[in-house]
Amino acid sequence: MKKVIIALVVVGGLAALSAFLYKQYAKPLSQEAHAHFNQNGLRLEVTYCQPAKKGRTIFGDSSTRALVPYGKVWRTGANEATKLIVNHNVTLAGHPLKAGEYTLWTIPGPQDWQVVINQETGQWGTEYDASKDLFRAAVPSHQVPEVQELFEISFMPQTGGTDLVLHWDHTEVAVPIRTQ
Repeated sequence: MKKVIIALVVVGGLAALSAFLYKQYAKPLSQEAHAHFNQNGLRLEVTYCQPAKKGRTIFGDSSTRALVPYGKVWRTGANEATKLIVNHNVTLAGHPLKAGEYTLWTIPGPQDWQVVINQETGQWGTEYDASKDLFRAAVPSHQVPEVQELFEISFMPQTGGTDLVLHWDHTEVAVPIRTQ
């Protein structure tokens, strides 16, 4: 009986150690990324995960079997919902946005996208609650010649603020953010 207990303890310990090591060192399919902007007192941070193209059709209508279909809410990345932190009151695509933490969602379309700012944070990217939307704003999208393999969010400084740039595959969207 003593040998059985020792064997169970050893096997249980090895299983716990294996689970711990797997969680610590296994890479998720979509890596976490951060985009930062800090200029003239305006600080913005976006935390998101970067899915990869991997030869797939990324944006399109249902007939193209696109990964991100037109007209459907997208978490704007992978895994957890994309988080936006703003340290000052700003306008985002012409809409006022108070300093705080939000989630950023989008509804892609062929010519323009709806950018959705939602007040709920901390949720998984498939747990979208439209009743928590602060606003939706239309922004144009355009096609670019270079293919972006990993979804990327970046900032492009502009007079009075910055543009939040979403780029994946051949599609690029610039969301204007300006200080109030």
